[in-house]
Amino acid sequence: MGLFDKIRQGLKKTRENISGQISLMVNSFTKIDEDLFEELTELLVMGDVGMDTAEFITGELRRHIKEKGITDPGLIMGELQGIVAELLAGDCGLHISTQPSLILVIGVNGVGKTTAIGKMAAMLKAQGKSVILGAADTFRAAAIEQLEVWAQRADVPMIKHGEGADPAAVVFDTIAAAKARHCDVIICDTAGRLHNKKNLMDELAKISRIIERELPGCDRENLLVLDAATGQNGVNQAREFMGAASITGIVLTKLDGTPKGGVVLPIKRELGLPVKFIGVGEQIDDLQPFEPQAFAAGLFNMEEPAARAEQEPVERAGQTAQPVQPEAGGPAPSLFMAAPVAEEQAESEESPEERHTRFRRFAETLMEKLDKGGDVKELVPELIQWRDDRELDRDDQRLVRNLMLTVQSRT
Repeated sequence: MGLFDKIRQGLKKTRENISGQISLMVNSFTKIDEDLFEELTELLVMGDVGMDTAEFITGELRRHIKEKGITDPGLIMGELQGIVAELLAGDCGLHISTQPSLILVIGVNGVGKTTAIGKMAAMLKAQGKSVILGAADTFRAAAIEQLEVWAQRADVPMIKHGEGADPAAVVFDTIAAAKARHCDVIICDTAGRLHNKKNLMDELAKISRIIERELPGCDRENLLVLDAATGQNGVNQAREFMGAASITGIVLTKLDGTPKGGVVLPIKRELGLPVKFIGVGEQIDDLQPFEPQAFAAGLFNMEEPAARAEQEPVERAGQTAQPVQPEAGGPAPSLFMAAPVAEEQAESEESPEERHTRFRRFAETLMEKLDKGGDVKELVPELIQWRDDRELDRDDQRLVRNLMLTVQSRT
């Protein structure tokens, strides 16, 4: 699986939560107006982008639309992808050209810090670099043992002391071992204790003094590991750590298991921190260097054109679309690939109030089945028709979009 495929697959839940919602919303508009911008801002905020960044993105979209004279709402998704890629652009690489270079990894318990270190070590070793780990999180029970397991998986050496030892002493010994073995990269774990920032600051300051004394002029990265599932809380966590340490970049873990990957955007725009790695799976090679263009493409490309063309059923006048049969070993076709051809409705002359009532009856039936865990596949064709009904009022269109995402997540 290539880099783009890994990122795209890892962003599935975030893509459904952000661009899936936005795409449904945009398709319900026939023109670009203030209602569209208001709904776009709302959906971005709901996607953990944050109000400030959501308003920035919407403002940039307004500018692009004005400059290019865009009038078709269908062109908005492409513009948004470009805006997001531009927002995330910048230096996302590691600066580790000296021998040795040092990477200090910081983060609270449970964010995947130890796992990220192991995967980073394996990635750097695969690039031909010699790596050594330092188990300087001596505060948390079992942290040393967990890092040792990852050192074995990555097949790299590790320096450790006992639990409760001085973290700075572990860093000192790791640096000494790296010098003796001519290692290219040192990766040191640390204990993150935000509930007592003074202890954290004192500990990091002591470690920094050891590094500056023993490795003057070496390249150094201070990477903060955040769990993507924390969403906007991750932004607040980053702000706290920035006050305690000179953070040079972010490692965003567990991106494949959460719809809150939109947090990447405020981390870059509001905090000015580059995301350097993202975790998109459980395997040892699933920590990926962050690529802004690939991330934006994976976030907004709901489906690659070639794949979509192959899967779309051919519809003829008066015929209902038939499900596409997957190739052997391939993924099952989506229930939402194409809507059945709508029959001529006797209610074509119905009033907006009657249409609203009819839709709400359908929505209540669908929601009742969802609440009871029932099979809703037979209701999907009608749901698709409601999705494509542009005469629904804005509140009903929002409800349709939410129902679509809920049903997609259940099927």
